Amino acid sequence: MAAKILIVTGDAAESLEVFYPYQRLREEGYDVHIAAPSRKKLRFVVHDFEEGYDTYTEKPGYTWPADLAFSEVDAGQYAALVIPGGRAPEYLRNDPELRKILKAFFDADKPVAQTCHGPLLTAAIEGLSGRRVTAYPALEPDMQTAGASFQDQETVVDGNLVSARAWPDNPGWMREFLRVLRAKSPAN
Repeated sequence: MAAKILIVTGDAAESLEVFYPYQRLREEGYDVHIAAPSRKKLRFVVHDFEEGYDTYTEKPGYTWPADLAFSEVDAGQYAALVIPGGRAPEYLRNDPELRKILKAFFDADKPVAQTCHGPLLTAAIEGLSGRRVTAYPALEPDMQTAGASFQDQETVVDGNLVSARAWPDNPGWMREFLRVLRAKSPAN
């Protein structure tokens, strides 16, 4: 039986930060589920950089159905957690059901992969204090406020927490996450 991995996300998540880990982990044989505030068709976005803009731009991306609502998740059934970025974490961090899920993964010291704005979720449950992380570079002050040591590099591994800056870092992010995951649960 394949180990299960949970992706938590919502509308306005970055398409590549949801689908790259979803497909990569499935390719490795994991059973991957996507949870959101409710079971619905999620609408993701595409962030890109265009000359003349001081920040990234946002365009409509893919749609995909959520397998579960946050209220339906039993964190004990999952070996690991993936937290994509985009704008979704900005509003998801206030969801009490999601906060319970996140806390369960951190309390059990299960592998967690976070990227881009995803660390806003782990900061909201005080999961970053004393940790080394990376995130979208504009979040450096947020990471420091959360008690983390921010490092502007492709991927940062701190125990079972694997962080990346954004979708351009997906290959390194998933490579390191898979190393952590295999070391923690080699049965897959």
